[in-house]
Amino acid sequence: MHATARELLTSASKIFFDRDHEILLSFCCLLADGHLLVEDTPGVGKTTLVKILGRLLGLECRRIQFTNDLLPSDILGSMVFDPSEQTFKFHKGPIFAQIVLGDELNRASARTQSATLQAMEEREVSIDGKTYALPRPFFFIGTVNPREQAGTAQLPESQTDRFLMRLNLRPPDRGTQRKLLLRQQSGTDGRIIDFDSVPPVLTIDKFFELQKSVLSITVSEAVREYILDLSEAAAGRGWQVSPRAVIGLQRAAQAWALISGRNHVLPDDVQTIFVPVMSHRLVIFAGRKSDSSEGLQMARELLENTRVR
Repeated sequence: MHATARELLTSASKIFFDRDHEILLSFCCLLADGHLLVEDTPGVGKTTLVKILGRLLGLECRRIQFTNDLLPSDILGSMVFDPSEQTFKFHKGPIFAQIVLGDELNRASARTQSATLQAMEEREVSIDGKTYALPRPFFFIGTVNPREQAGTAQLPESQTDRFLMRLNLRPPDRGTQRKLLLRQQSGTDGRIIDFDSVPPVLTIDKFFELQKSVLSITVSEAVREYILDLSEAAAGRGWQVSPRAVIGLQRAAQAWALISGRNHVLPDDVQTIFVPVMSHRLVIFAGRKSDSSEGLQMARELLENTRVR
């Protein structure tokens, strides 16, 4: 394993118990310059995961609580009249941060959800005909509750495809819950989790250096053909995936290879990140209105039935 990934995992594990694979997948997603979608029931640690990532990577993190009355201007910002200068000035919204947590994203209207589309794809926003660049790096991490819960809505297909990965945080087992109870009992000043006790493991310059290294990871012709075989297998079943998804799959595989301490991609790397990268996309491209479990099954079927070259 890459030394930086090992250090990040060690530090994150002090706060986010027994979630090593999810932590590494999240780090992989950010190294691949992608946005992350975290889905599961309330209270399983979605927000904690985002906060610890921001802390360890030394990035500015802001939270937007999505509700049914949230407006696009509450996210992007708006023009405000300055009486001293008799002119309108743009006041930036919370989207102007290096990591933006869109909490319970699917509780807002489709119009409000769509306000993030330009930011996610182009890393900039347009207000009244003027374009404003977002900070670099810029990551949007959305958390969503299961669609069967009251007050939730389906994400627009265009937004779903902009998330490089989707993670499902399984409910903690008995041993993990015991650790959580012990931490709560030993907490001080009413704080269950003290994020300040964990120092960053990366500087921004080091993070950019790692991102650049991802692009130098070798992808052999055989591995590239394997990625294309998986894409064609999906299309053969009527699950056509976007070019954005295929490109993201290769880059995520490169990032996973880097985390694993290698300078080349193996088929195993593609298989490790295939379900997180593709499961949420397969459902929308197949025109399904199903829950996330069907997307997981569809992705696993493709892996099982596509031969490694």
